[in-house]
Amino acid sequence: MSGVELTFLGTGTSNGVPVIGCGCDTCTSTDPRDGRSRTSAFIHDAQDFRPAADTDASGPGRTYLIDTATELRLQVLAHGPARLDAVLMTHAHADHTGGFDDLRRFNELQGAHLPIYANPVTAATLRERFAYAFADAFPFYGGKPDLTLHEVTGPFAPFGREIVPVPVFHGRLPILGYRVGHLAYVTDAKTIPPGSLDLLRDLDILVLNALREAPHPTHLSIAEALAVIAEVRPRAAYLIHLSHELRHAVAEALLPPGVHVAHDGLTVSTDR
Repeated sequence: MSGVELTFLGTGTSNGVPVIGCGCDTCTSTDPRDGRSRTSAFIHDAQDFRPAADTDASGPGRTYLIDTATELRLQVLAHGPARLDAVLMTHAHADHTGGFDDLRRFNELQGAHLPIYANPVTAATLRERFAYAFADAFPFYGGKPDLTLHEVTGPFAPFGREIVPVPVFHGRLPILGYRVGHLAYVTDAKTIPPGSLDLLRDLDILVLNALREAPHPTHLSIAEALAVIAEVRPRAAYLIHLSHELRHAVAEALLPPGVHVAHDGLTVSTDR
């Protein structure tokens, strides 16, 4: 199986950065890396990725969106892709679902339903909040999202690419990270159970949330994230879901070799 490639569509917290009404150094920064839209990403088979203009479904390359952030439309316009094969939801908080309705454009482009994957808790919330997306109301695509919802209780393999869910806790809420090959993506975690830590070993790339320097009741701090990284020892790690309390350059200076702060539009890849 080929390696995978991940593009960070957004890397910020629920407020985004800059924060409304804030004049801090990060919110007024001219460094483009300090502009952080709400957290979302897409993963694709690295050697088979189709350029944005190619909407042909043929071939083995597949693209998976992780979460539908509030700015999803703008994120996709800026960084692609123009085709999705599946959507992987970590949880149903507003900053991760605010762009849910924009999935309808992919239905229109592709003329098909989109499969969406979530744990049972998230799936129940999505059915309640977005009931219209799971009912076939129109005889055409594009008027609304048309989705098929799959509850995740273990590894699954859409299109032959195994995806391993990584259960973590966002405070007391059970949510999912995802491992695809030798890359794993975990956001909004506060606690990672021992069994899930084992799923994060032997990685080329670990993407992990780190809200700020100070502890937080529902998110990993930078020190806590670094402790996880030291435990599972990925070849490289990228921190996401950063608040406006740290500028990109300042946060980078706090990190050991091999650990980086991600930014919107950054692409990373594995070769296995």
